[in-house]
Amino acid sequence: MKQFQAKDTEFSYVTLGNREGPALVWAHGWGLDHKSLLPLASSLENEGYHILIDLPGFGKSEEPKEVWGTEDYADAVAEWLKEQSFGPVIWVGHSFGCRVGIQVAARHPELVAGLFSIASAGLKPKRPLYKQLYLKGRVVLFKALKQFVDAEKLRKKFGSSDYQKTSGLMRSIFVKVVNEDLNKEAETIICPVKLVYGTEDTETPPEIGERLAQLIPDAEMIQFEGLDHYSILDSGRHQVASMLNQFIKDRSC
Repeated sequence: MKQFQAKDTEFSYVTLGNREGPALVWAHGWGLDHKSLLPLASSLENEGYHILIDLPGFGKSEEPKEVWGTEDYADAVAEWLKEQSFGPVIWVGHSFGCRVGIQVAARHPELVAGLFSIASAGLKPKRPLYKQLYLKGRVVLFKALKQFVDAEKLRKKFGSSDYQKTSGLMRSIFVKVVNEDLNKEAETIICPVKLVYGTEDTETPPEIGERLAQLIPDAEMIQFEGLDHYSILDSGRHQVASMLNQFIKDRSC
């Protein structure tokens, strides 16, 4: 793997393809690393120059030295991209990597020629009333029990699986990230955006994509029947690859 330094943090990344072709930056989901996107990128190896990053705190990259939000991840990658000769890149993200992509496109529009978002997070999901009441009840119960039970034991019982898999600084980053709402950032994106979701995704439901498509001026949303948050990168990989290949060609014209 190769490395670069940005915001006092070492990033690791791998590259595929032809340096003369359009540059694509790939950003993975929370708890994953570049390997989750490698099969999809490899299928398009001849269509450009692919840069698959391990975002800080994942894979071979260092953890940030302080609590970062997605704007910090975005600014760090942008700092490095400004030193390169790629020109505007196509950002390909999955889930958390889409959050970072939204921030890069909003904060550094000159660096992004297009945003291809797979199962994008970035907005708080809309929940039916019964679900809202259920979650509020769990919060009330958690706060009440904290007076009598060790807080860490409670977090193991009440926290999400992603929350439980993190610790220390990365847990604080996770809490900060999932509480972000990127409505305003989405509204400022000027590059073309393709939003791809699986109809069975419960991690980032397609309704998030529908709202993002309304917020982003030049956005189109596509749903793939029967796919979920992770199978869209697996059994749905060939469908996504075909769509991404056309997106690359459209940006290269």
